[in-house]
Amino acid sequence: MRSTRLPDSDLTVSSLAIGGGSFGTALRGDDLDHIINEYIDSGGNFIDTAHCYSFWVKNGNGASERELGDSLRRIGCRERVVIATKGGHSDGGADYPRPANFLAPEVVRKDLEESLERLKFDYVDLYYLHRDDGVTPVEEFIDMLYSEVKKGRIRAYAASNWSIERLESANRYASSQGIPGFSASQMQWSLAEPSWRITADPTMRYITPKDSKWHSATQLPVVAYTASAEGYFAGKGHSSGNFATKSNLERFERSAKLAHTRNCTTTQIALAYLLNQPFPTIPLFSTCNENHLKEIAGSSDINLTLEELIYLKEGDGNIG
Repeated sequence: MRSTRLPDSDLTVSSLAIGGGSFGTALRGDDLDHIINEYIDSGGNFIDTAHCYSFWVKNGNGASERELGDSLRRIGCRERVVIATKGGHSDGGADYPRPANFLAPEVVRKDLEESLERLKFDYVDLYYLHRDDGVTPVEEFIDMLYSEVKKGRIRAYAASNWSIERLESANRYASSQGIPGFSASQMQWSLAEPSWRITADPTMRYITPKDSKWHSATQLPVVAYTASAEGYFAGKGHSSGNFATKSNLERFERSAKLAHTRNCTTTQIALAYLLNQPFPTIPLFSTCNENHLKEIAGSSDINLTLEELIYLKEGDGNIG
């Protein structure tokens, strides 16, 4: 598996990251240990969780971080992995109430402390601000995050679901102070485009052509969640769901054609599309299945040409 060095940090992460949204709920104990071991054996080292995971499941609030910490202790592999968690999430209703200024330093610091208590580790490697509240000045949270680096409780920091304007503002301020800026941006991105639309902050965001151009210029890595489009390239969600559109069906058909010429699966082609972008892109996946994990890991060995990337996305040209 390839690797990527995150800027403004000493972190080197694998080209595929595994997500912990189901840790402690659908996936726990020996089953989770097995998946993490298989992931590490395949060359992976980048594990993603969050303070808010999985508040939407009964008794799930904090379960992901707790189970991940327990699993890494059972396996004995803490030093072999890069743990990323997130704080600073917007309001989740009765099951996850949050203040309007959820990026205020005191709020995020409390989130970090609770995450460390759940994980039962002294530090996390990468700490994301999960959403942007749109009101907290960038200097306040950058200064707070850097203070946590100096305390040794985080090694680097990043942003999740942020506009490029706020990313740029935060990193510009950090540069002016001679301190590290955001090392990565986590956004929704896949070969299939979602049918939902980006609204005002705080919100979920996906990579747009404008975002792609900015990341090409800055080379700030993207950690792409929902990278396989909720199983769309395995044949799921074609008639209904977040990716059920005519243009996505055409992309699926083109990926199937290219997969046939490459003797691989359509899911592997869809992930390879992300892995072969002109800036570092790290697809984020979740699985409870060993065979699915092996399929995903195999995508890291597929190289695509610029012509093939354009063909998959736009349909221009002819492959095979």
